[in-house]
Amino acid sequence: MTILVRKATIKDKFSSHYNQQLDVLISNSTIVEIAENIQTTADEVIEAENLFLSPGWVDIFVTGNDPGFEYKDDLTSTSYSAAKGGFTHVFLTPNTQPVVQNKSLVQYVTDKKTQYPVQLHPIGAITKNTDGKELTEMVDMKLAGAIAFGDGTKSIQSAGLLIKALQYVKAFDGIVIQIPDDQSVAPHGLMNEGIISTQIGLPGKPALAEEIMVARDIELARYTNSKLHITGITLAKSVDMIKKAKSEDLNITCSTSYHHLVFTENELLKGYSTNFKLNPPLRSENDRLALLEGVKDGTIDCVSSHHTPQNKDAKICEFEYAGYGVIGLQAAFGVMNSTGLEIDQILDAICFKPRQIFNLDSHIEVGSKVDLTLFDLSGSYVISKENLVSKSENSPYLGKTLTGKVIATLQQDKFYINA
Repeated sequence: MTILVRKATIKDKFSSHYNQQLDVLISNSTIVEIAENIQTTADEVIEAENLFLSPGWVDIFVTGNDPGFEYKDDLTSTSYSAAKGGFTHVFLTPNTQPVVQNKSLVQYVTDKKTQYPVQLHPIGAITKNTDGKELTEMVDMKLAGAIAFGDGTKSIQSAGLLIKALQYVKAFDGIVIQIPDDQSVAPHGLMNEGIISTQIGLPGKPALAEEIMVARDIELARYTNSKLHITGITLAKSVDMIKKAKSEDLNITCSTSYHHLVFTENELLKGYSTNFKLNPPLRSENDRLALLEGVKDGTIDCVSSHHTPQNKDAKICEFEYAGYGVIGLQAAFGVMNSTGLEIDQILDAICFKPRQIFNLDSHIEVGSKVDLTLFDLSGSYVISKENLVSKSENSPYLGKTLTGKVIATLQQDKFYINA
């Protein structure tokens, strides 16, 4: 199959064609020509005004549901949600049933990689059943294709156990992904602790729960000299601590969710919408601005959707009993494009830095294998229940018009056009 991309501005800062508007010809999953005006007949032609082309986008933290929770999302719906959002690589947390904690369950995901328009990368559990007590066989999972290791949505509470895990993965240059949440601090907190939680009468989760864990994990990474990625940071203080750690050349990277770049705890003053019940919780406006600045100056390496499907029963209930999280793969680019971030800053956070950290190399050059996202910065679309690909509908973006539209993704021999 041949595909011709017409007059696309190439947004690959590592390419010799960076910021040039060119035609790109693809044949048999390989870029075979890049030129100003390619004259050929192709099986498929992609052209649009304001068309941009970058290496495929990467989401490093998507809640795994398959196997065990396929009624929320399965591998198929997750893959097509990701493709519609412009992603060609998605990291799946191990919080499935059974937990992704051995070679066979890693292979359950990786064996299906040819079926979908995105590459699904399992994150292997660090502890058996993600219960924080006993280490798994991470070497076996690494050899089977695990991209990184962590207990997913569960934070590892034992410092001693995390030290062992960091030392374990160092043997094969692995990476630990950890959410910073000291669960002994206000374990029943439902939102950010502060004036607003007091006003509306919901138990608060203090910033201290995150601060303690970020500080602790930085010291554990220092002690082991191993690679640690802290995901889901939400606080100005967390940004400051990680910035300082990076200045000391520690092997630490971090990410936040894009929901925390646009929403704050003030959303809950408008009503008890369970679509704003997140873990870690939405924080203050000062924290939101600090996160944005962290993305701009590079302290925050990646921005993830933290896509967390929940069925209706888990969200249409009292706030106290509602499940945590929102879906976010489809809306990711449009929402990030609304934050005031420049396109190069957005691409750093969802493309270049995650690729660099997790060794997913891809560049737009003749001879390169196809791994591409095509998008239009000015195109708009509305997120609605009718066009959601996810099996779940827990999105705070329903009914909103977003600017910044994905046109298509190309991943090896898989070609997905965003209708």
